[in-house]
Amino acid sequence: MKADHEKTVEEYADRLSPSVLQEVKDQLPASISKSDLTKVMETVVTAHENAKVNPGECVGLVSAQSIGEPGTQMTLNTFHFAGVSEMNVTTGLPRIIEIFDARKDIKTPMMEIFLKEPYNNDIDKLKKFAAKIKETTFGELASEYSLNIFDQVLKVTLNKTLLADYDLSTKELAKVIKAKAKGFSVESSDDDLTLAKTGKTQELKDLYNLKEKIKELKITGTKGIKQVLPVKRGEEYIVLTSGTNLKDILALPEVDEVRTTTNDIYEIYETLGVEAAREAIIREVFKVIEAQGLNIDVRHIMLVADIMCATGVVKGVTRYGVVKEKASVLARASFETPIKHLINAALEGEVDYLTSVVENVMINQPVPVGTGLPGLVTKMK
Repeated sequence: MKADHEKTVEEYADRLSPSVLQEVKDQLPASISKSDLTKVMETVVTAHENAKVNPGECVGLVSAQSIGEPGTQMTLNTFHFAGVSEMNVTTGLPRIIEIFDARKDIKTPMMEIFLKEPYNNDIDKLKKFAAKIKETTFGELASEYSLNIFDQVLKVTLNKTLLADYDLSTKELAKVIKAKAKGFSVESSDDDLTLAKTGKTQELKDLYNLKEKIKELKITGTKGIKQVLPVKRGEEYIVLTSGTNLKDILALPEVDEVRTTTNDIYEIYETLGVEAAREAIIREVFKVIEAQGLNIDVRHIMLVADIMCATGVVKGVTRYGVVKEKASVLARASFETPIKHLINAALEGEVDYLTSVVENVMINQPVPVGTGLPGLVTKMK
């Protein structure tokens, strides 16, 4: 792009946002004449002005309807990730409700782990990394258990090929189990472990309980990462996981901590703070909307995300979250559980200043939005 063109575009810096200016610069053909460029810029400014919100516009209502109307028609299907049944992810309306309600435990938590060079283009290193982070329990490594109730001995035969894959030895496993199995002695040979009860035998169930307990024992990997799936994304490989643990994954040296993300909003909030959580809400909702082939202006979603995060904590759009924060008693009462709100307000002697929409509708007054905002002052002769 020529320098004088750049200059002409920059003259509009006070009237257009930097992202719009940048987009114009990227799209302009090099051979454009100055008069044409001015025409283009004027058209952009007009379009930008028309896209602005009018004073007194009830943005909340417009946002609610803009998200609600396509949401009603959204197909309620959940589809599978590239034909891999393990990566079944909540999409569509159930996912949008999950995000806006700010649910603590979501149905299908997953992560996208981006890696640094050379891990993101070397498939063998990538597979090694994926195996390293997958949470492996003792139950997966054992191929058979034999209980001898009479001698109170539990013998566990291990899967040799899996041990080799995870680079583990039976001695290491014996060490891990020793810490957890109180009152039992642990012996290890090439490919089996023997657990024997020390001291007097009181309960026959002890041995059985021990067997169930050690099945769940975590041997290697990152807590919470249940499944791993290496996938090619554009030019590089990334790892998709089922289950999330953002804090521990970001600490790993191979991980590109700038792009790695999870779909659990609360985990992002706790690890990276409220601004990151707001961004995550916008991206997650937008992802669902795009997948469904709808187009909702991103500003509506941004408004909802802002309201959810405005207090510095992520709050859902529920009677316990955002609605609870409303200043007006009548507005709170109109949402859910009205009697509770009214009684509490009466007990505290709350005053309702009727500053918003709902409460004015309830008592039949003009609503303070749009033309209801300005008052009229007349000159009397």
